[in-house]
Amino acid sequence: MGAKIGLASVKIKKWNLRGAIWKEPSILMSKPILSEFDIVFAGGGTTACVVAGRLAAYDPSLKILILEAGQHTLNKPIHVQPYRYPLNQAPTSTTVTFHMGKPSPRLNARAPIVPSGRCVGGASCVNFMVYTRAPASDYDDWGVDGWESENLIPLMKKLETYEVQPDHPTHGYDGPIKVSSGGCKLGLADEFIQVGTTYHKRQYADDTNDLETCNTYSPWRKYIDGTTGRRSDAAHHYVYNQAHNPNLQVWDGKRVKRIIFEDKRAVGVEFSSDPVSCPDTDQSSSIVRASKLVVVSAGTFGSPAILERSGIGAEAILKRCGIEQLVNLPGVGENYKDHNLVFVPYLAADEAVTMDALWRGDSILQESLAEWNSSGKSLIAQNGFDSKIKWRPDDEELKAMDLAFQPRWKEFFQDRPDKAVAMFYVFAGYPQPLSSILPPRNYMTARYCTLYPVSVGSVHVDVTENGKERMDFTTGFLDNPSDIVPLNFGYKKTRELIRRMASYRGEVATGHPDFPEGSAAACREVSGSVDLNAPDIVYTTEDHEAIDRFHRDRMQTMCHSLGTCAMKPEADQGVVDARLNVYGVSNLKVADMSISPLIVGTNTYSTALLIGERAAMIIAEELGINCI
Repeated sequence: MGAKIGLASVKIKKWNLRGAIWKEPSILMSKPILSEFDIVFAGGGTTACVVAGRLAAYDPSLKILILEAGQHTLNKPIHVQPYRYPLNQAPTSTTVTFHMGKPSPRLNARAPIVPSGRCVGGASCVNFMVYTRAPASDYDDWGVDGWESENLIPLMKKLETYEVQPDHPTHGYDGPIKVSSGGCKLGLADEFIQVGTTYHKRQYADDTNDLETCNTYSPWRKYIDGTTGRRSDAAHHYVYNQAHNPNLQVWDGKRVKRIIFEDKRAVGVEFSSDPVSCPDTDQSSSIVRASKLVVVSAGTFGSPAILERSGIGAEAILKRCGIEQLVNLPGVGENYKDHNLVFVPYLAADEAVTMDALWRGDSILQESLAEWNSSGKSLIAQNGFDSKIKWRPDDEELKAMDLAFQPRWKEFFQDRPDKAVAMFYVFAGYPQPLSSILPPRNYMTARYCTLYPVSVGSVHVDVTENGKERMDFTTGFLDNPSDIVPLNFGYKKTRELIRRMASYRGEVATGHPDFPEGSAAACREVSGSVDLNAPDIVYTTEDHEAIDRFHRDRMQTMCHSLGTCAMKPEADQGVVDARLNVYGVSNLKVADMSISPLIVGTNTYSTALLIGERAAMIIAEELGINCI
């Protein structure tokens, strides 16, 4: 599958931090070639684990290496015990990378922060474990040969074991990823659904992840094994379960610098010890060769950065960093998209069951851990999310929304009944570290996120004045005036839903808009919920301005970044083709959420798994391996 290469034939360049230019090193042996593999993965997140694991299972003789900057996740409580997931978002966490975007006038000059997974298994080991799938039409909208929903639905079924109910035609029952209801049920979910099906006048369905059902209240399933109570992630269920295969290797704490090419053919990877994961180790670079294929799988932030450091990207971007251009591919790092999230805290009744006491370390923690260790049940196997609606406005709601949303509604949503504008849901608790500043009691949080925002950003490499690498990240959040409208409506609608729930005891004022004195929307503690038929809060012009300002101050990422190595035609700022090949070079593919050409209306773990399954099939076919 290609010529063997020696040290002398590899053209290696070195990053000169002072001058921010690439220079030939004087001694090639300073970058020793450690060994050769058939396939090398640059990045070890969700999709990399799926692809590598599948290929290793299809052909155990394949020599496969995963290079991951983060650390191993094998059996670590922070990753396998579901209730611990907020700890991965703590400011001191090393299991995620916090990417800071440029300050934006649309966010009142705020610089948004977007985390991404930084460990073996990536986001699958740190996410919130909520099971959501995009409507099938989202994949048809991609317009990419081989990626139509009719080709992908069998793979969606192949990857999962749906433990909730048998015999659902769009679900799978023999896959590596387990889907269940978690270790116990939370009563707040029933309250939310009850209000939604009465006051909000929407239908109920047990399953709204059948790839088409929308605008319906339902339970929210989880990526949690219903038997063991453990998180169901890609690392444990695709890679770590093949520890018996010495040909499948994972090297953690290794930061990929760039791809090594020979005549535009990818032949290896240059990497070094990661300074965060391995702060006390030698940071000099090494090379590992790939005889068949290099797969860049470092995520929406990491993958375009690796391509650009390798000389693949827009001329202006590379020139300012002093990087010699190998391929002019201006789509690299463009097309960044994400979902927009807001969460708003409320006071909950003392008798409500929430996650708060568990996170505070109250006595219930030890009791719950004992139960989880013996049976896989209890709040340990919970994430606090038990009900939701993929919401579309009815005629009355649409009239109540700002006119800035009307063109977007007519152009995209109106004639597509399976496309939800937003998700509304209630969370049983207020996660740490945010809750640490509040009195110890029970809380619940209204959350709403938009699923198809229009705004677009970008992610590129850059250098500081002293030559150190940094990221040039523009989120684009709320740049399009239509994007904030569903958020403004979402605040008002979810507040009406929450205050009709039996466990409602008022608002946490510091987490709400700063309404003017005397406003009917003023936040306060109360003794109980309002009647289902009570009138809605009437908001003044000043109140609406406070809500808009609140969202520009508080709106944040859903951690669903995608699109920066888009699978589109090269002329349309595409980076990879339908077979995931990077344009302009050979033996190089990208496989992760960065290839998604359009935003998908779902929590993106399901799509990352799906991309992995499809990528494994593509690579197996090209290597002549049976993947049935």
